[in-house]
Amino acid sequence: MTMQMFINVPVKDLDRSKGFFEALGFKVNAQFTNEQAACIVVSEHHYIMLLVEPFFATFTPKTLVDAKTQTEQLVALSHPSREAVDAIVAAAVAAGGRSYAKPVDHGFMYQWGFEDLDGHLWEHFWMDPAAVNPVT
Repeated sequence: MTMQMFINVPVKDLDRSKGFFEALGFKVNAQFTNEQAACIVVSEHHYIMLLVEPFFATFTPKTLVDAKTQTEQLVALSHPSREAVDAIVAAAVAAGGRSYAKPVDHGFMYQWGFEDLDGHLWEHFWMDPAAVNPVT
């Protein structure tokens, strides 16, 4: 069975947040999008669900945090090259996000990230395939 991953994040302004992720090159799956939520396609089996805050709150008994002042998670997404990492961070900044740290080059891995319009952190990285040991 192939597993799918849906990363759910609360947003204040759904249309603005959809536009932000579209500016990064992601597509919106209209089948799972309405006035309360939008499905952002990351890959064939990975999606970001943007949920307006009141709707998001119906899924959890916990209080929502202000992602601009607190970190609730850090999502990391891989890319095929260092240049692709730089390109998505540049696109995020151009679309109204901000880089929250300088790029880090470990030699075998390169990482850099951005904060989206609601303050959620998205780390992007490239890892040299030769440095990755197969899972046993």
